Amino acid sequence: MSLDWIPREDGLKDHDLWGEEFFGDEAPSTKYELRPIVNPKTGEEVKDIYSAWIILNNPKQYNSYTTGMVKGVIAGMHKASMDRRVVSVIFTAEGDKAFCTGGNTKEYSEYYSLKPTEYALYMDLFNAMVDAILNCKKPVICRVNGMRVAGGQEIGMACDLAVSSDLAIYGQAGPRHGSAPVGGSVDFLPWMLPMELAMWNCISCEMWSAYKMKNLGLISKVVPVIKDGDKWTRNPQIITDKYIDDGEVVYGEFKTGDEAKKARSIVKEAKTDFELLDKEVDKINWTFTNLFPHCLQMSIDSVRQKKKSFWDQGKLGYRHWLATNMSSEAFLGFTAFNTKRITGQDTIDFIKYRQLISEGEKVDDKLFEAVLGKPK
Repeated sequence: MSLDWIPREDGLKDHDLWGEEFFGDEAPSTKYELRPIVNPKTGEEVKDIYSAWIILNNPKQYNSYTTGMVKGVIAGMHKASMDRRVVSVIFTAEGDKAFCTGGNTKEYSEYYSLKPTEYALYMDLFNAMVDAILNCKKPVICRVNGMRVAGGQEIGMACDLAVSSDLAIYGQAGPRHGSAPVGGSVDFLPWMLPMELAMWNCISCEMWSAYKMKNLGLISKVVPVIKDGDKWTRNPQIITDKYIDDGEVVYGEFKTGDEAKKARSIVKEAKTDFELLDKEVDKINWTFTNLFPHCLQMSIDSVRQKKKSFWDQGKLGYRHWLATNMSSEAFLGFTAFNTKRITGQDTIDFIKYRQLISEGEKVDDKLFEAVLGKPK
């Protein structure tokens, strides 16, 4: 039976809310690109079907996100969601040093510090960025091309899967630099790691290797990116075999001593090649392309919901605390980091700060001056 007699509207509606003004090629910016889906067995590109690449473009500042870049990520996630041709989102960054090291410390220090109301408005945008990733109507793959630290770790964990360069490191920085990892880490890590490991990763500011993260189940795949001729070399800074040391299995830890110095010099001179990383992205995209799209997205949203429930419980309260903190410890932490070229140190004098607090000193300019570094 034909249904031609039923009135229907021709053409497709545009459901996107955002314009191209949120994207750009000049750093700092967020870039948005459509790239063809590739059959990993044949290398052939699929016609009219794409992955959307949302690329943090601020490599000189280790892809730390400015306010404008946050808006770009939100816009990009929505744009990909509304594009019928898009199979998946690849969330990555320019360069080979960093995926993202969190918020732009220069902007935090020079504009947002001591302005709690302004920072509260910024945090609305940050929360919307995490929401945009968790609400994206396509699977989101974090392509980790380097350091995934602080807020970079948090937006990375909001993604559905992560494939990583083995030169990448992972961790938090907040308690050392004036904040707390309440942009997702305190919510996601206890869901993804055993509780005590989640606790230590949140508070210690230790950097963990990609291999350690893979071994703990936080990321999906780690591949080497150092290539010498036709030979791939795993990150020489990391212990990638398993052995017993002091009763514990050692795997994915950083080498120490002379071994570490030698390894660092190798990495410094090495050229990186992301061929294997991109092949892993192609494999995942090909799997997604050959699934029913609505069944795929229902499955993804259902798994996400567990992670999202923890985030939704705390995000509004975090906003208020972070805003208030901009008048005290965040001011100190971000100022110390932002002025390290002037003072030679990137943190405050923590001992002096604790001593002054224990004596009941007011948090004012006098205290700030006492604990911040002095110009060299």
